[in-house]
Amino acid sequence: MAASKSSPDKITTQQFVKLMRDVRHLRTDIARTRKKLMAEWKPRIRIRDFVASAGNMAAYIGLRRHDLSDIQTRLAAVGLSSLGRTEGHVLANLDAVIHALEALNGAPPPVKKFLSSVRTFSKDGDRLTRNTKRLLGKPPLHRTVRIMVTLPSAAAQDYDFVKHLVERGMDCARINCAHDSPEAWQRMSEFVRRAAKETGRICKVMMDLAGPKLRTGQVAPDQGIIRFKPSRDSRGGVTKPAMVILDASGDPGCSARKSELGCRLPARLSVDAHWLRQISPQDEIHFTDLRGKAGVLTVQEKLSATEVRASCPTSAYLEEGISLKHVSPSGHHPVFETFVGQVATVPVTILLSEGDLLMLTRLPLPGEPARAEGDTLIPAHIACAQPAVLDQLQPGQRVEIDDGRISTKVISLDDVGALLMVTRARSQGSKLMAEKGLNFPDSDLALPPLTEKDFQDLDHVIGCADIVGYSFVQSEADMDLLLKALKKLNAGKLGIVAKIETRLGLKNLPEIILAGAGNHPFGVMIARGDLAIEIGYEQLAETQEEIMWLCESAHVPVIWATQVLEGLVKQNLPSRAEVTDAAMAERAECIMLNKGPFVLEAIDVLDHVVARMQSHQRKKRSVMRTLRW
Repeated sequence: MAASKSSPDKITTQQFVKLMRDVRHLRTDIARTRKKLMAEWKPRIRIRDFVASAGNMAAYIGLRRHDLSDIQTRLAAVGLSSLGRTEGHVLANLDAVIHALEALNGAPPPVKKFLSSVRTFSKDGDRLTRNTKRLLGKPPLHRTVRIMVTLPSAAAQDYDFVKHLVERGMDCARINCAHDSPEAWQRMSEFVRRAAKETGRICKVMMDLAGPKLRTGQVAPDQGIIRFKPSRDSRGGVTKPAMVILDASGDPGCSARKSELGCRLPARLSVDAHWLRQISPQDEIHFTDLRGKAGVLTVQEKLSATEVRASCPTSAYLEEGISLKHVSPSGHHPVFETFVGQVATVPVTILLSEGDLLMLTRLPLPGEPARAEGDTLIPAHIACAQPAVLDQLQPGQRVEIDDGRISTKVISLDDVGALLMVTRARSQGSKLMAEKGLNFPDSDLALPPLTEKDFQDLDHVIGCADIVGYSFVQSEADMDLLLKALKKLNAGKLGIVAKIETRLGLKNLPEIILAGAGNHPFGVMIARGDLAIEIGYEQLAETQEEIMWLCESAHVPVIWATQVLEGLVKQNLPSRAEVTDAAMAERAECIMLNKGPFVLEAIDVLDHVVARMQSHQRKKRSVMRTLRW
């Protein structure tokens, strides 16, 4: 009769001997896999210090090609390591288990062998620490996890804001080369360096290459309308009049809005400069708005030679060409008239609901909503910024828009583009906007990861940054493309962060790590936004764990990114799930916050959460500090 599976409180001698034999066979098989992989890998490694790390990654791959669940249960039954935290030192961990099994079986305690394994544990832990420091710099004294923050465009003009970021705990500033200009990137970088020097803190600069823009094109402009309204109480009484800036700078007027940093900006009316010079405080500006309603602006103060602040107790809708009549309080001065100048246009609204059709066009036609032509309904349309992608699609394949907020599938393809049907949208409809991400989870897209713009931007990256962020990297060949470009620019020591955001990138992650960490200071970013869409949200949790485990086996730092404390960053209120996510992120070497009006507050919260969590957990290992009960 075959021996039954062991239980935690009962194991026979025969079962123990079999366990010892199975663990030895496991080690032999892993060593064989390691040897085979290293024969291929070692010639491609330029940094000699990474050879041992590559060997451990190879051993980890060999380990995870086995289903270890039964061996783990049997090891736990005799009180030994169940191999659940072996990522950083695979063979040494197995050796320690084998030595312990031999000792339990009556062999003399192999003290020297145990000590050798312990030294390996320490060395491998030091390798990850050293590689992280090489890429991201020294951590602050109170936490080991670094905090990365994406800089908004306004950071190029606001040194004080950048300094506040550094003071609050930003350890790495991220500059997105998909936005702004090289001049703005340089100012941001200079501000970060200056702030780090003045505060005595270490803060690295990472610049993300834009990569191939898999995004929607532009949306057609709507008629420019300026709207402003006062604040009212529950009974409709005015509690605060609307503020309006009369602007003679020549810039187009616009409605009230929020800045990138969350500041409320009043509506602006573009007016004639000569007319504005005649205006004094308490003067009145009379107008009739688009609804035929009369309104009055009362001048409050002159802000500059080209700006005057005024208030209005009523709501109004204005457009270019509406008459503005200046009346002095005394009435002694003649009425001066001017007209509302140019108004900034806003994109037309394209609202999509489930079942609607959308044409993703090859030509860069401005996007427009659906319209009727007689009895025919012409579908809404918007351009694909990379039209070559459409040639790689097939009917039935999914196309995800704006981080999956709008889900579609391909109905048909022709010379115009891809006709899509909306399969998921908000119940009240989802707005389709310009420059929103496109994902093609059912397609292995053959796109070069570096565009002409990226090659041009590399010159600026090398001059401004410590690290280059590599978007859309999917293979070792993609890594080689960047390595060759950096070699030509004599940038052999520039740090590289590979962003894993596609199925193919995930599949080829060992080779991507080998090419990156074997030649440069290197890290991996888990780009959870795109990755979730590519693999499915239901698989994201386990996939991000698998990425962290593989990177730990290679002693490569991980950056945990996308929507960390997003509610706090955007609206000053985190969800409970976001706080838990931030606590889980402590197992990475760096956590990235997105830009938003409350990012300073988010840094404070994240700093506090990870500093507390590191006393409870290190990677997969629970740290049992004193609890309150």
